[in-house]
Amino acid sequence: MSDTAEPLTWTSDPSSNPATNPSTLIHPRREPFEHGLLPISKLIFPDPAQSLAPLKQKFSSTGLRVNSAALADALQISVEHAHLVLDTLASVLHSDSDPLTKARPDEIDSVGADWRDLILLLYVQSYKKLLPRTHKDAAAVADVWPSTSAFDGYLSALSPLQLVRSNSRRFMPSQADEEAHQLSYLQKHMANILSLLADPVEGEGEESMVLTVEGFEHLGFLMHFGDKGSDGVPLSQATSFFANSDPDMPAIPIPAAQVHDWISQNIAAALEHITENVSAKDNGSASASDQDILMADVCTSSIKASTSAKGPCFIEGISKSSYVKQASDIKGSSLKVVLNCHESVIYILAPLRYATIYGCSDATIVLGAVGKAVKVEHCERVHVIISAKRIYIANCRECMFFLGVNQQPLIVGDNHKLQIAPFNTFYSELEEHMAEVGIEATINRWDEPLALGVVDPHDSLSHPAGVSDVQAESATRLDPDQFTNFLIPNWFGGESHGSTKENPFQLPDAYMASQQKNVGA
Repeated sequence: MSDTAEPLTWTSDPSSNPATNPSTLIHPRREPFEHGLLPISKLIFPDPAQSLAPLKQKFSSTGLRVNSAALADALQISVEHAHLVLDTLASVLHSDSDPLTKARPDEIDSVGADWRDLILLLYVQSYKKLLPRTHKDAAAVADVWPSTSAFDGYLSALSPLQLVRSNSRRFMPSQADEEAHQLSYLQKHMANILSLLADPVEGEGEESMVLTVEGFEHLGFLMHFGDKGSDGVPLSQATSFFANSDPDMPAIPIPAAQVHDWISQNIAAALEHITENVSAKDNGSASASDQDILMADVCTSSIKASTSAKGPCFIEGISKSSYVKQASDIKGSSLKVVLNCHESVIYILAPLRYATIYGCSDATIVLGAVGKAVKVEHCERVHVIISAKRIYIANCRECMFFLGVNQQPLIVGDNHKLQIAPFNTFYSELEEHMAEVGIEATINRWDEPLALGVVDPHDSLSHPAGVSDVQAESATRLDPDQFTNFLIPNWFGGESHGSTKENPFQLPDAYMASQQKNVGA
């Protein structure tokens, strides 16, 4: 990189060194790894490159976008599972300009998916999540929560009752750990990934592959530069590969090997940067800017909330209290994490893109409007009230979900005694927030849960033989006689700024009758 180059302009010479400025380092996109993995065994290929090459040839030759029927036929899976793949892809796409991200839930099939994004989503199904750290006092942990999980040891150690007593951050992978793990995965598989996006040079065979600017941009599904994540610059603007091209002429394709060298160098630089910061933190010399990168390590249970420009906002360690976040409080971060909260009521009344609720117990959590996806994991006796595009529930016990969701609730893992009910609350700005993130109040599939496997094949744990295809326990519908409205207080008084006066989701007749009966009583 020359001294006079712009901060995000790179030379195409593979021997040049990537920048080490943190604002121009490469980062993995969290969304495909955190919200895009489906525990469907037929989607997880031992050799993704070899298995997906025929799909590339089939889909790219037609030039058409791929719908559920075509995907089901190509992969020999059910149309229901193929539609779930498209729904999942729509929720984790990197480009808001893609028609799939703008499609209504009932338009997903007619719009279809770009085959390149679909291939990338299917490829990362081979990703294995990072192992939790072993807890320092395993004996004390075992005393708190007896192991009843198929994963004797690790999943039981993630029970919410253990989290409360054992300080979950001691064994949860930090944000830096997970980013390094994802970067290492991309580094290992990048040659294969590029081969699926590249085209052979005519007359030179498969050995000589080139990447067009359009194919290169689809790598943005997996990675980005700088601090802003999906809102950052397009990948093609972060390199000089396609710079200075005539706007009226297509950019000249670049050898895939050259792109591979460039990405490998940038990943190596990013991994080195993470290692240096972890080492500095361990030595007690982390700077303020490093603390943002290692936010998941520096937050403690005494900190109520923490936000990083490029990382998630953590709301952590709330205990025996009420906690409120409104739209004006949490701008600048698209992913919210409610972690290790107990015996509390937590309100996040804002339009969000993604949210995760993890390791909570005996709490009520209200999320305003989540336009992409919500994940609820390892929770116990929690009431979750949420309007969202889609929700993913894993390894929860005795939890109740009041849902306004446009897609089927996805239930996976080792769950027990889950209940579902229709959405049961409102606040004055709810409909504006739903409209902002694209949630349709006329579509509520709360009562159509889809249960997948008990075992998540993406976990880096050894799984007992014979349980990989066992269906997860689903959820039961709440008895309408037990259904009540949940009232969100107006803490700040004064006139409301929104127009929502009632629950925007239509209640089924039995639940409406129960609600009216309770109001009358």
